[in-house]
Amino acid sequence: MEDFDLENPLTSSKSQEQDQTDMISELFASESDHMPSESHFQSLKSQHSLVSLQRDATSSIVKARFSCNIDPFVAYLAMNYLNRFVSRRGMLSAKPWILKLLSVSCLSLAAKMMKTSLSLTDFQMEEGIIFDSQTIQRMELLILGALNWRMRSITPFAFLHFFLCFFERNDPPLKQSLKARATDLIFKAQNEIKILKYKPSIVTASALLSASHELSPMQFPCFLQAISSCPYINKEELLDCCNLMQDVVMDGYGSIVFDRASSSDKAVSALDCDFLTSESENTNNMSSRSDIIRSEAEIKRPKLSDFCCNETFHQLSQQMQRC
Repeated sequence: MEDFDLENPLTSSKSQEQDQTDMISELFASESDHMPSESHFQSLKSQHSLVSLQRDATSSIVKARFSCNIDPFVAYLAMNYLNRFVSRRGMLSAKPWILKLLSVSCLSLAAKMMKTSLSLTDFQMEEGIIFDSQTIQRMELLILGALNWRMRSITPFAFLHFFLCFFERNDPPLKQSLKARATDLIFKAQNEIKILKYKPSIVTASALLSASHELSPMQFPCFLQAISSCPYINKEELLDCCNLMQDVVMDGYGSIVFDRASSSDKAVSALDCDFLTSESENTNNMSSRSDIIRSEAEIKRPKLSDFCCNETFHQLSQQMQRC
């Protein structure tokens, strides 16, 4: 089995020679095949019991990521398999042992795809139920069949590099920070059922925009304009997902605290001030932290939601000409 990388899901012996533009087009054309069906999402909206069952199934994978120290990318891939399987075959049964078996088998398949060692025994002992290898293998085959053996899943991580190219500032450390922060948000957003309706590319764009709003607010409007102008992006979906991603940021997670009630009082991190200072002052001298941090009255940072409205997208094409 060839190596599999979530950031380069199409990379293989056949695609190494493939033109980069063709690979990007193929990613966008194929991403819908690697996400839960629209009908499944509609079922989740109308059937609360189904939401509860799906949360029970996915909670085992989330728990395993932390308690058994499983690679977060393996856990993410396993969750992708589980969500896709459930959207095509249903939950099979509400019995707890069936849900546990489904979670174990998805983790097993993900670990095999990414060639990562995984002790299924340790994981199952945590869950209190231990399945023999033949039972797990039978469930794996059932999952493989339901997914049509499409195991090289296209996830949001596949679009990180593409959208980072829209960030105009040539600052490798900053871009790396944006990527790291967006990656954290993608991991956290996976636990939100509502995120299932959005294509992986939309999730990536929203995560990077949220990261940009935190780490480089002065560049955010240009970044937003560039991404929203991408021909592959549906602006309405991007707006909706941006708002959902902002809820993820606000949910006890984020280096910056945004006040929804007021756009005039903002908490500004030292990291933001470093970026703002470096853009406005050309100096190689190291300033003390007290010199870097500006007063709240001096820096008025708009909320992400202030940008995420249809009128703003309509106006940005003219307002951002100076960028």
